[in-house]
Amino acid sequence: MYSNFHVGVITALSELKPPLRRCTVDVGRDSPISVVTNASNVREGSRVVVACVGAVVPAGADPDSGTLIARTTVGGAPSEGMLCDVPMLGWGAANANAAVRVPDSFAVGSEPPASKPRGDGGGAPAEEAAPASSEPGLFEKKLTKEEKKAAAAAKREAKKAAKAAAAS
Repeated sequence: MYSNFHVGVITALSELKPPLRRCTVDVGRDSPISVVTNASNVREGSRVVVACVGAVVPAGADPDSGTLIARTTVGGAPSEGMLCDVPMLGWGAANANAAVRVPDSFAVGSEPPASKPRGDGGGAPAEEAAPASSEPGLFEKKLTKEEKKAAAAAKREAKKAAKAAAAS
């Protein structure tokens, strides 16, 4: 469905002139590519959809029109692709200018899904499933109010204990 669009993982992130950031992205090739973006929702380890050099990003409702992605310099840094947002992939009109993040179940270098995946990773084809990782995922469980209070109390106690140990 997508030509030269790949699932990639951000391996390094550095700030350029705000709001631009330079991402080093592993898209399953011999070496990672450099992509300059203004998407603020990415971090190291984010699994994203990348339009690589040679891809045509659709422009509006006409599927035959679009922008050809080429190597260029953005903000003084080389860029070899573009992080895709929801409208670029035809998944709707929301979340423009925010990079699409996909669950870790999508293999690096694979073709992106045809529709927006569910937050639980559903919709990923079985052959693209990646092995389980010990790294925290994009869709990790958020702490409840009670868990946050308990964590804060434990942190305070640890701080008091360290202070008492330093004083003696």
